[in-house]
Amino acid sequence: MVSVFVFAALAIAWPSPAAAIPANIPSKSVIQSELNGLSVASEGSMTGYSRDKFPHWVTISGSCNARETILKRDADYVTVGSDCYPTSGKWYSQWDGVVKTVASEVSIDHQVPLAEAWRSGASSWTTAKRQDFANDVVGTELIAVTATVNSSKGDKDPSAWKPPRTGAYCLYAKMWIHAKHKWGLKLQSAEKTALQSMLNTCSY
Repeated sequence: MVSVFVFAALAIAWPSPAAAIPANIPSKSVIQSELNGLSVASEGSMTGYSRDKFPHWVTISGSCNARETILKRDADYVTVGSDCYPTSGKWYSQWDGVVKTVASEVSIDHQVPLAEAWRSGASSWTTAKRQDFANDVVGTELIAVTATVNSSKGDKDPSAWKPPRTGAYCLYAKMWIHAKHKWGLKLQSAEKTALQSMLNTCSY
């Protein structure tokens, strides 16, 4: 009987999954206007691309770099060491609905992948601007997800990859569109069609 009670207590110690996502994501109508305003163009070349041309993860505040900043933002009950790395916490991966309790099993997803950004206009940016993009902790470019789903996504755009959790379509489209709008990146016709389809699922 005691063991059952202890188990029950442990079971309710965790709250419902975290909904920690970038703050101030615009409404559906605003995002629709942003999507309509993006330039449609053929995909650019990968010539010259290297992840090293998008320096990350840079220090954001104190001992916290961009990755650690997002790990803290997107976690429930997070505790960190003196080096800012989480020693405990709970992360709900929006794209696949999986919960992780070990920080090393959590990836920070560049919503618009670095290679996709390169093909969409970042190839002409300065390294300093690419660094700002890759470490944008205040926009919609970064979110904590499982390493598995981040690897599955790779550098694909929404015409080639969508979250396995269909309930995430609205958030995914909003974050992608807002990031491309903020950074002045272009998109392909098929990408725009896929984004519009996902945005149509939004009720807010």
